[in-house]
Amino acid sequence: MTASAATPAPVDRRKPLWPTVKNIWAFALPYFQSEEKWRARGLLLAVVLLNLGTVYMLVQINEWYRVFYDALQEKNQPVFWEQIVKFCWLALIYIVLAVYKFYLTQILQLRWRVWLTDHYLGRWLANKAFYRMELARFTADEHGNPDNPDQRIQEDLNLFTSYTVSLSMGMFNALITLVSFVGILWTLSGSLTVPLPAFLGGGELEIVGYMVWAAVLYCAIGSAIAHWIGRPQVRLNFQQQMLEANFRHHMVRVREYSESIALDGGERVERRHLDLRFSEVMGNYFHLIRNQKQLTWFSSFFSQAAIIFPLIVAAPRYFSGAIQLGQLMQINSAFGRVQDSLSWLVDNYMALAVWKATTDRLVGFEASLAHQSARHDDMQHETTTAAGSGITAQDLTVALPGGSTLLSGVDLAVQPGDTVLLQGPSGSGKSSLFRAISGIWPHARGRVSVPKDAMFIPQRPYFPDGRLRDALAYPEPAEKYSDDALKDALNAALLPALASELDREDAWNQKLSGGERQRLAIARVMLKQPAWVLADEATSALDEEAEATIYQRLVDRVKQAHGALISIAHRSTLGAHHRTRWVLKGNEEVAAAQPGSGVPRYRLDIRRNAD
Repeated sequence: MTASAATPAPVDRRKPLWPTVKNIWAFALPYFQSEEKWRARGLLLAVVLLNLGTVYMLVQINEWYRVFYDALQEKNQPVFWEQIVKFCWLALIYIVLAVYKFYLTQILQLRWRVWLTDHYLGRWLANKAFYRMELARFTADEHGNPDNPDQRIQEDLNLFTSYTVSLSMGMFNALITLVSFVGILWTLSGSLTVPLPAFLGGGELEIVGYMVWAAVLYCAIGSAIAHWIGRPQVRLNFQQQMLEANFRHHMVRVREYSESIALDGGERVERRHLDLRFSEVMGNYFHLIRNQKQLTWFSSFFSQAAIIFPLIVAAPRYFSGAIQLGQLMQINSAFGRVQDSLSWLVDNYMALAVWKATTDRLVGFEASLAHQSARHDDMQHETTTAAGSGITAQDLTVALPGGSTLLSGVDLAVQPGDTVLLQGPSGSGKSSLFRAISGIWPHARGRVSVPKDAMFIPQRPYFPDGRLRDALAYPEPAEKYSDDALKDALNAALLPALASELDREDAWNQKLSGGERQRLAIARVMLKQPAWVLADEATSALDEEAEATIYQRLVDRVKQAHGALISIAHRSTLGAHHRTRWVLKGNEEVAAAQPGSGVPRYRLDIRRNAD
């Protein structure tokens, strides 16, 4: 199954830059065509205009150099002070443009990241894609199966939006600056003679290279002020990393327990939890931007004042006739601008490499998502889950992710009152058949019908961190159930010690033992009281006495609700609780079959009224 034509293809790193440029364009365009397109285009236009505005102001300041230094050359003091006032206005306008260029650029990046994260979270959690991608991680195919989809969403989308905005605007600014400035200017430095007061002995003090010392003093003061303003960024950046890690950690948990969440239908709950953590990330990030805005006010003022500061310091020496300036300073300023523009590629080479690598990773992630979506659409025509009076499977074929067929042409029927025990050697496909019946196994074909009132107990049940009542009721809200119902469920699952800790918050998957986790999963069944239960090694960590007690209660539960129980287990003692056995046995034809012939490895024997 191939992705749609609109999906970027994986990038060959040996190819020229043009494929990467096309992929960047393919990722950038949807946001500017989305429901937020007018806001996005407006922000982009504002950033472009502000970039043009800052370059224009630099041109005006450069022209100001000529008039100002001509006044100095002519020792025209009135024009000198007139130009000082004019520079203050030019610098003020430039500072305002620079601050809002930075601020709106960051807002554009933030909004773009919010949109992309919302878009990819929705696609990752839709149609069990998170589970299917995890199954396909180690399967090599032309679509690619990227590891760490949580990193793609949390880190790579952030890097992509950041580098796309900053590098594209940086290149645009460099090109505009390059064509706007021509010329080379010199920097003048010399010695300054300072008269000493009488209490210091009188006389004169000659300061050699006094402009250098003035620059050191100027930068030292500026650095101290910048450190004072920017100190909160240390804390904010630390919190940002922590919140980003929390956001990613929860997505890792979705990956780790993808099967359990898929079987429980907990996608909506996980989406709410992820949205909450992402809101915390964005909230702290906004505070960080605001502090950076304050620092940018000062840094922009500092950089502009650095233009006039040496002139003010050098003015007494100039008016004394010690030096001649002319248009030398104008040339020097223009040369700096041109040099900065020409060195843009060298200065940003590492950033460009990170940008390309990030784009390549996102291309693989996008291709994998599109592939899983296409496969799900195809499976809807072949494998269906619908309401009914029993569990049925017609012409069901189950395969491994690598393509080997486990079972083929299986017909099954489970009626109300049935209790079925599925057995077979390890690796025979018991859990795969279980997943195929549940409707989440992507390597299955056939028609499956499961009643709505059915509940699946996976081998590794998932419990969200937080209150015990939320873990027990998951994925439904705990408020749906009374405290008495929650306690009765825990008691029925042989967990009376937890009945008094419903409001305790903890990491239940880590704090509970294997047997306690299995009993808590059974308690969830007792709480929700489904008529149809499918249990995959649900009591393997329990002792035989506890297992017998719990299984008897499960059987009583489903019979009372006019449903059925299907169990996967290895222990022969569980046969007493089931009237029918499905036994997977090796297929003798496999040894004689050619590889890839499609001959199933196992066959399913149905034995009724087994002891």
